[in-house]
Amino acid sequence: MTDPHLLDDLAERGLVAQMSDPAALRDHLATPRTLYCGFDPTAGSLHIGHLVPLLMLRRFQLAGHTPVALVGGATGLIGDPSFKATERSLNSCDTVQGWVASLSAQIRALLPASDGLAAPVLVNNADWMGQMSALDFLRDVGKHFSVNAMLARESVRQRLARPDQGISFTEFSYALLQSQDFAVLNQRLGCTLQIGGNDQWGNITGGMDLTRRLHQTQVHGMTLPLITKADGTKFGKTEGGAIWLDPALTSPYAFHQFWLGTADEDVYRFLRYYSFMPLSAIRDLEAEDAKRQGRKQAQQVLADELTELVHGKGALAAARRIGEFLFSGDVAHLGESDLAQLAQDGLPCCRIEGETDLVSLLVESGLASSKRIARELLAAGAVSLNGAIRQDGQVTDGDWLFGRYLLLRRGKKQYRLVSWPR
Repeated sequence: MTDPHLLDDLAERGLVAQMSDPAALRDHLATPRTLYCGFDPTAGSLHIGHLVPLLMLRRFQLAGHTPVALVGGATGLIGDPSFKATERSLNSCDTVQGWVASLSAQIRALLPASDGLAAPVLVNNADWMGQMSALDFLRDVGKHFSVNAMLARESVRQRLARPDQGISFTEFSYALLQSQDFAVLNQRLGCTLQIGGNDQWGNITGGMDLTRRLHQTQVHGMTLPLITKADGTKFGKTEGGAIWLDPALTSPYAFHQFWLGTADEDVYRFLRYYSFMPLSAIRDLEAEDAKRQGRKQAQQVLADELTELVHGKGALAAARRIGEFLFSGDVAHLGESDLAQLAQDGLPCCRIEGETDLVSLLVESGLASSKRIARELLAAGAVSLNGAIRQDGQVTDGDWLFGRYLLLRRGKKQYRLVSWPR
């Protein structure tokens, strides 16, 4: 039994950009179907830009359908040129294979098998493309594509309009590879719907057409909107770069803090995109926040739900604990793993070697512009070390938390973490 209200819920959440045939797709989803979304390994981790399509697969799964996640072990060797200003650098086969393994593990964690739901399927398009010769590809796939139509695609025309860049035959052929994925998955797994970002519309319709030509089967396509902030800028990156799902690249604490920093103008929209909260609950939360004086609740709800979803309950508890201790100044109770997260990307970190005094550390960490200023701050009681105000300039062996960390604070909010390399 499938959820007849799925498409209405997705549309109300703002998660639908384009559909191949809305009426036909609605009828098609009245019975359990199989759909897929592709993820190319362009790095060793997924980032939050991948979360929306991944969670879309989960939404379809909860509605009674079977989700298929495709990791592009073959297409990742080429690179999708869609709306990219320049040609991608090609990565080695070994590198891409390593990334395939990493992404596959992340996808399995975010698309768990659940009682009463169709089990998710994970596939790698290298399994069929790697066995196909160039002649077979040109004869069996290439003959179904019009170069005229491919040149008319907006993503291709943009590159052709840049004589300094252009587009290589390798990237020009990417659309054929993705189209073949749809045709193969339709034949092997009965996939009848492909979803993807709105920049994938041309590739998706190419796959629909190829599937119809090869298998005489009508299939469907749907795209998700590009996620932007209220000011129109692309969402998902900070000054430090992408927000990764791998905790070794973005710590759970930094991940949680990122969502806590969501602007009021964006947070309720992002709750609709990223959370599984019922729409009625999001509306109620927005109404409550409108009456609230001071800090809104929505950012906390969003940060908590996404951190638990990606990293688990234990990581969420640690992220909240770190934030609360830093806010209160009661940092003496931070654990070694908490401090390791702060050293990774949670606080400005100064790594030192050799013995030093507190005055020098204040300067090296950037909390004081000179040793004279550092001494004045200490004398005024404006500096704390590991949560305790210090007016002397000495650092003893006992001050080092877990033998390798010092937590400095100037005033109430300016923190620096000093670490001693192992």
